[in-house]
Amino acid sequence: PTTRPPDDDIEAFGPPVTQKAFEMASRLGKVIYSQPFFLEDNRAFIEVMVPIFAERQLKGMLTAVYPLDHLLTKLVPWWFTEKYQVIITDDNDIQYATKSNIEGDRQQSYEIPFDPPGYGMRLRITNYKDTDNSLQRLLTFVIVIVAAATFWSLWLVRDLMRKRSQAEEALRAEHAFRTAMENSLTVGMRARDLDGRITYVNPAFCKMTGFPSEELVGKAPPMPYWVPEQIDETYTLHAAVLAGKAPRDGFEITFQRQNGERFNALIYEAKLIDGKGQHTGWMASVLDITERKNAEELARQQQEQLQFTARLVTLGEMASTLAHELNQPLAAIASYNAGCLNLLERPDCPTQEIRPALEKISVQAQRAGKIIRRVHDFVRKSEPKRAPCPFAEVVEDCLGFIEADARKQRIRIACEIPPLPLIPADRLMLEQVLLNLIRNGMEAMASSAVADRLLAIVIKPGPSELRVSVSDQGCGISPDIHEKLFTAFFTTKPEGMGVGLSICRSIIEFHRGRLWVEANAQSTTGSGTTFIFTLPLEAE
Repeated sequence: PTTRPPDDDIEAFGPPVTQKAFEMASRLGKVIYSQPFFLEDNRAFIEVMVPIFAERQLKGMLTAVYPLDHLLTKLVPWWFTEKYQVIITDDNDIQYATKSNIEGDRQQSYEIPFDPPGYGMRLRITNYKDTDNSLQRLLTFVIVIVAAATFWSLWLVRDLMRKRSQAEEALRAEHAFRTAMENSLTVGMRARDLDGRITYVNPAFCKMTGFPSEELVGKAPPMPYWVPEQIDETYTLHAAVLAGKAPRDGFEITFQRQNGERFNALIYEAKLIDGKGQHTGWMASVLDITERKNAEELARQQQEQLQFTARLVTLGEMASTLAHELNQPLAAIASYNAGCLNLLERPDCPTQEIRPALEKISVQAQRAGKIIRRVHDFVRKSEPKRAPCPFAEVVEDCLGFIEADARKQRIRIACEIPPLPLIPADRLMLEQVLLNLIRNGMEAMASSAVADRLLAIVIKPGPSELRVSVSDQGCGISPDIHEKLFTAFFTTKPEGMGVGLSICRSIIEFHRGRLWVEANAQSTTGSGTTFIFTLPLEAE
């Protein structure tokens, strides 16, 4: 609706004919059409003014603008203009709109008044060529149809007030429907004002907390369902919500039922807007996610157990190599110890010769201890914990763990470790990932020529993440099954269990990284596989 502008701003109101129609509609209190007028692009328009009254007083004006050329374009069919020229004109023969630029025969034309809007406007139909009486009758029929359609389109605005009343009635029905729907929801709904005082709770929220609505509505913080020992933390979240700083994707919190039982809730907060568009409070949807949290905890425990089992399986597969590796320092210790005993049995014992032997015994004991420590750390069961981790040491420990097996299989391992920052990660979990990828690459080259058995580990630190790739020159993997490799229990090995790569991807995603597989583009044999994973350099 448009109210009448002040007299000193009449130019902003539009053409003079618009002002005249506005004043006439205001004075007569009925629908008024303006005279046709041209704008700068030489297009003709008419306007219809519909006064809006409330309590018998003029409150505004609804204005509709009709381009006359669009009326002809929309309402006159194309096949009709192939035979006739259609023009909107007036008593002064001013042409306001035409459907065709081809000039017709004025002697074979027909005109009817174009009322509304009136003002001497006419609709002229002109034949391009001679027509018989049947075509003349067809022309008359079409003119009547066009005139009726035009009249109907111009008077559509009269339905506006009636439709507005119907919309208000529909709004009331919609409100009643929404109220019934809220009462039947299983999701808790809670409304609070700008001071944090509860103004509404639905039955689902009352059932969730165990408190009746009478005890909750009007209640100010602290709420009776807040956990006593988490009052400070809950107050902080409460203040963040009232300040409009609640997380958009919701937040989790622990509530306490009336019987003392506790449950996990996921809350989404949204502004509560009244009919005037003013912010009056906050509406929260509350979901009881206790069962989901319990299921996630069970899945986490099972995942940890699966990772631990996978480490034991890996250690079992390397048992013979580890035994051989451990036997070497133990045999050296025994040999040096026997030599020392022999020297001590001599009457003229040269003590200066015993010291080097004892030092060698110490070196070999440290070597054996280092092997045992690696085994102990690898199979140790512990909770996942992300802490500043020196990734270079992770790589060195994995290489030390696998070097004996690599020598046994005559596999060369190429790895250059650049200066690396500390990364937020669980060291043991990263060792498991890297060791699994290295062993997979070594197994893939079991049937390759000895000269081609090269395993390359490339580490590239970037501005925001660390990129690590493990490449082999084995038989390669078909691109069709690249993504299936990370599915649990899918394996390409005759005796594999299909859990290693699935666990590796879970570990990398736990660290907010990615793990994927590609063909080895740097392979000298034309085949091979590259596994790549990334790790963020900063904590979340």
